[in-house]
Amino acid sequence: MEIRPEQRTAAGRNEPQSYSDLWTNHRPGRMLSSSANRGWSGLSAELWTYGKGVIPWRGMQSGILVCVDISGNGSLETRRASGIVDQTATRRGTTWMCPPGWQEGSIDIADDLPEIVHFSLALNQFSPGRLGLNIDASAISALRYESAFEDPLLGDIASAIVSEMQAETSAGRLLVESLANSMAARPVQKHISAPRAQSVADLARGGLDRRRLSRVLDYIEANLEGDLNLDGMASIACLSRYHFARAFKQAVGQSPHRYVSAKRLELAKALLIQGNRPLVDIALALGFSSQANFTRTFTLATGLAPGQYRRELGSPYSQLWHSGRRFEVVGDPSCRKIE
Repeated sequence: MEIRPEQRTAAGRNEPQSYSDLWTNHRPGRMLSSSANRGWSGLSAELWTYGKGVIPWRGMQSGILVCVDISGNGSLETRRASGIVDQTATRRGTTWMCPPGWQEGSIDIADDLPEIVHFSLALNQFSPGRLGLNIDASAISALRYESAFEDPLLGDIASAIVSEMQAETSAGRLLVESLANSMAARPVQKHISAPRAQSVADLARGGLDRRRLSRVLDYIEANLEGDLNLDGMASIACLSRYHFARAFKQAVGQSPHRYVSAKRLELAKALLIQGNRPLVDIALALGFSSQANFTRTFTLATGLAPGQYRRELGSPYSQLWHSGRRFEVVGDPSCRKIE
């Protein structure tokens, strides 16, 4: 399975080569969902289902491939390549990690595998600026093929990314960037010394001082209608994005993606009330890839579809409420106020 150099997506972001493009002509499975066209940075993901059989696969030229079983039915899977035979009865959270240079081989699946998610991590995910570690190419080259293992954290990360892949949220890119950091840190942590690991933990507990936090919050507020990303926010805070995500949560009580998601929901409400701006424009401005995804998320959060919200809040009663008179806006759970 070869990971090729990053390519520029339509959304203007770097995204690793699609996993489905890396197979040989044999197509033993069916893709259930994909991160294609989401504009995710440094990571791509695909959820597959497989029937029993033998799958040929190729070695990787660059990047890290991480495969995680998110359902687990005890199917026996045997991987053969580079003189290694790895046989595992899969469970939920069973993980395989393949570094660059893995040679051609095969995967023998004894029983159906309902849900396997494949992550392609670009090598720039392992840069010092993203992980906050002084690592070099030799550290990455030291990574080796990992026999199947169970890692609860990687299992949770995989499930969270699949959830975002299947149901997009307004701050989903921030979430995925943060989770990609955590996923990249797992193999690196196995190859750094204890003193280095301790210093990393100390830095992560440092938090954000009030001045830097204020700059970050102002930056978020000014860029809600734009491409907010962890690199930009971490730069404002003068931290690696790996440490920034943890420091922000310590200071604010929410992760960056949850904070931005809440802020964008409030902005969406304001934009809907203020005028007749097309819903698709609002959706794209707030980080959604489509109007349909925006509608689904907004409806889930407020109980009203965007168009219905605009009609309700555009009524005479709602206008009086917003000018200071106290009336009930029927059907809008977020704006009820009865004297």
